Amino acid sequence: MSRKKSATSLIARPVSSPMFRLHRFQAVALYCLLFFGGCIAVTPEADLNLTPELLAQRQLQTRRFETADEQQILRTCAALLQDTGFTIDESEAKLGILTASKRRDATNAAQWAASIVGAFFGVSLPPDKDQIMKALVTTRPVGITGNQVSVRVAFERIVFDTENRIKKIEALNDPTIYQSFFEKLSKALFLEAHE
Repeated sequence: MSRKKSATSLIARPVSSPMFRLHRFQAVALYCLLFFGGCIAVTPEADLNLTPELLAQRQLQTRRFETADEQQILRTCAALLQDTGFTIDESEAKLGILTASKRRDATNAAQWAASIVGAFFGVSLPPDKDQIMKALVTTRPVGITGNQVSVRVAFERIVFDTENRIKKIEALNDPTIYQSFFEKLSKALFLEAHE
């Protein structure tokens, strides 16, 4: 009535072995780290604080217009962007959102020179090739009686290298871009109002 021990039971480590205790400790530590890591308090005050730079950027990107016709402003923005070479990607008039983009050349002679010199030394430095300029326009009624419309526009560019990899994504913060856009928008709205 004696039982034979199997080959696996002879090889298995006892539960009290130091290696088993180490793995058990690591598993418990990992569980505690994941469990208590999810309980960290989020401080929205610090995360949602508007810095002076963000406020200045918002002022640069936003203008108010004396009209209650939000749809007309969106149509005028779409026409203005199309006149400057953009293609309308998405438009949702009920939500006051318009996105547009245009593809432009991003080649730079200095980058090509660096790429050639790098290739001579066996270093791959792919230069910029194309860029996609994106525009996002949002509108919303403002004012006590809703007789004004706030228009905010943001421009950014995505640069691709010669291997079609994204090299950089950056917001365009040049004040002249925004001033030019809003001047053209004001003129277009004025002309449409007096037709």
